[in-house]
Amino acid sequence: MELNDAQAIRNLGVNYSQGDFGLTRDYTKALELLTRAEELGHVEAYYSIGYAYEFGQGVNRDTKKAEYYYELGAIGGDVDSRYSLGGLEMKRGNVERFIKHWLIAAGGGDKDSLSNIQKLYRNGRVTKDEYTKALRAYQKYLSEVKSPQRDEAAAAREENYKYL
Repeated sequence: MELNDAQAIRNLGVNYSQGDFGLTRDYTKALELLTRAEELGHVEAYYSIGYAYEFGQGVNRDTKKAEYYYELGAIGGDVDSRYSLGGLEMKRGNVERFIKHWLIAAGGGDKDSLSNIQKLYRNGRVTKDEYTKALRAYQKYLSEVKSPQRDEAAAAREENYKYL
């Protein structure tokens, strides 16, 4: 924190918002830290700030502000922000727009977006071509990030969950 590490500041903000690691849930402190991380250029902080506005965590609910922060995150490549933009568009009934957001998020490795697109395909709201495109983009993402080190880290995380 003292070194202005945006990732550390964002993580602490998320921990305050969730009341994790012995911290008392404090949405005001969380938003302060998330704003600081965002100012330092941490793209994922936009998603967290947008989430706070969408669900009224420490601030009044404000869908326009939520969308603004999600858009900044999505522009920066954050798939959670992109997924959330799709969710806002779905609530508005903007079918083309939410499908577009979820197609992009699936290509960025977001499993929930791919799952939603698959459900939409089963219901006839997404074409086979769109579903195939999303599936291929998701698989391409997975192949690009696959490495023995990541596999080892994931296995270690799974092993450590047994002790929590």
